[in-house]
Amino acid sequence: MRTRLNDLIAFVAVAEEESFTRAAARLSVSQSALSHTIKGMEERLGLRLLTRTTRSVSLTEIGRKLYTSVSPRLQDIENELDSLNALKDSPSGTIRISSAEHAARNVLWPKIVKFMEAYPDINIEMSVDYSLTDIVADKFDAGVRLGESLAKDMIAVSISPPLRMSVVASPEYFEKHGIPQSPKDLSAHKCINLRLPTYGRLLVWDFEKEGREVNVRVEGQLTVNKSFFIRDAALKGFGIAYLPEDMVKQDIEAGYLQRVLDDWCDEFPGYYLYYPNRAEYSPAFSLFVKAMREY
Repeated sequence: MRTRLNDLIAFVAVAEEESFTRAAARLSVSQSALSHTIKGMEERLGLRLLTRTTRSVSLTEIGRKLYTSVSPRLQDIENELDSLNALKDSPSGTIRISSAEHAARNVLWPKIVKFMEAYPDINIEMSVDYSLTDIVADKFDAGVRLGESLAKDMIAVSISPPLRMSVVASPEYFEKHGIPQSPKDLSAHKCINLRLPTYGRLLVWDFEKEGREVNVRVEGQLTVNKSFFIRDAALKGFGIAYLPEDMVKQDIEAGYLQRVLDDWCDEFPGYYLYYPNRAEYSPAFSLFVKAMREY
């Protein structure tokens, strides 16, 4: 029975990842061992569950029927096992979190470090990206995003103070190219762009002053998809950056970066931990939510 259950777990992983490589990494087994497991399962059932090509793996009609039946039941078993942790002296289990990069570095990580020290039996898996991840479909316990990006059917808990953006560059850059006096002046400057994975678009720089909103699409030599590189490029004089205030505060205080358009950068709601509205939550997850909301 244990072998058959492991076969079903392997099958569900391949079905969800649509890749033997990703499913093997998820299960911490070799790709060849996983392929052998699925092949043996198909042979015992006398059914073809997956269609394999050199580039992809997809479910057959029978495979999809099996997945639809089995996947919720495996999740129920996992939930039941997690609920048994409540009977232990020390809470345990695994919490999977999806977060944007800045929130992960500046808000989540300091709290997670303290949380893991306090609860050594609780495992944390954190996935960092800029895309608007479907935490239910991708089987995350919770996600972290700005308040404006939250789905309305989720429970949302504030985990950070309000945020503020900064427009910065090196003093040498401003000495050479001049200082912009208004957001529209940025069109004449070399700016460092952030490429967002959602729809592949560039981040629009948003400004507000005395109720007047201005949205600017900037151009420059460099476009990246991680804010770490934007800060580094600004420090090296490659252009103007648009970054969260707390990310560059020390650089500004040290004189490595100079801030401009300060009166155009207004506060906006900070980060929220969001998760599905379920009837019950594991003790480990409840402790995690409590720890994250403290700031």
